[in-house]
Amino acid sequence: MQWIELTVQAHPEAVESVSELLMRYTHGGVAIEEPIELLDDGQEYRILPGHPVKIHAYLAVDGKEEEAQQRIAEGLWHLASIGAGLVGELETRLIREEDWASAWKESYHVTHIGRRLVICPSWREYTPAEGEVVMTLDPGMAFGTGLHPTTRMCLEELERRVQPGMRVLDLGTGSGILALAAALLGADEVDAYDISDVAVASARENAERNHLSERIRVIHGTLDEERSLALTGRYHLLVVNILAGVICSLAPFMATVLAPGGLLLASGVLQEHRDKVEQALKAAGLCPMATVQTDDWLLFVMRKPA
Repeated sequence: MQWIELTVQAHPEAVESVSELLMRYTHGGVAIEEPIELLDDGQEYRILPGHPVKIHAYLAVDGKEEEAQQRIAEGLWHLASIGAGLVGELETRLIREEDWASAWKESYHVTHIGRRLVICPSWREYTPAEGEVVMTLDPGMAFGTGLHPTTRMCLEELERRVQPGMRVLDLGTGSGILALAAALLGADEVDAYDISDVAVASARENAERNHLSERIRVIHGTLDEERSLALTGRYHLLVVNILAGVICSLAPFMATVLAPGGLLLASGVLQEHRDKVEQALKAAGLCPMATVQTDDWLLFVMRKPA
């Protein structure tokens, strides 16, 4: 099979809207490529704040791709009409099946996050310093490489808050990066959910690559009323890094599965959606503890009353 790679360059404030549009018509989620400057002969990097971001998605060449591509182009036109410089032109290229899973490798480098976490792409070598926790990651086409501010904030909060013996839930796991971090930082059991077949396969491969398959259970699906009731009070910590609207719709279910005193780390929220997300989480019975911000992105730390 062949695939069409779709690429849109967007202002940071438009990343969420473009991502939502692409996910509506493609499969496997989106990958967000932050603008970076390479350092140390390409082994390190720094993010360039305020610069345009590239969003990538993939369409299977199956006879339906032309209609999907047209609808995406129309949606981008409407987004571009909101303001000059928000959204660039849709770029496409045809790639072969054998190239699909490796299309990103040239963009990924060793990443240091927080005090101890290190993300090392599976095709690179790294010698850890004393006390560092190294995650070997092959993101494939699933979202979650550690570059995006929302992922970084989640990883930093996991480093602060995961305690040995915890049961952790990662909703919308993508590549499995947050589930891996929770397990490496001491969680006893981690359940990782995603509705994407590509993400589930990627997360399972990454769990196996890090010898964590016995502690991380990757599940195809998400929380609904029936499942959340079956899991009432199970998790000490829940991390979710997805879109604001999805967080709002899942808020009651997330509150249900948290144990009394349990923590929710909710990210993927732009500043403009702060009030509606915070209100939805409070309405679900969760109490605010802290709000972390990087650029225009927010992470909410909420606690379920004991």
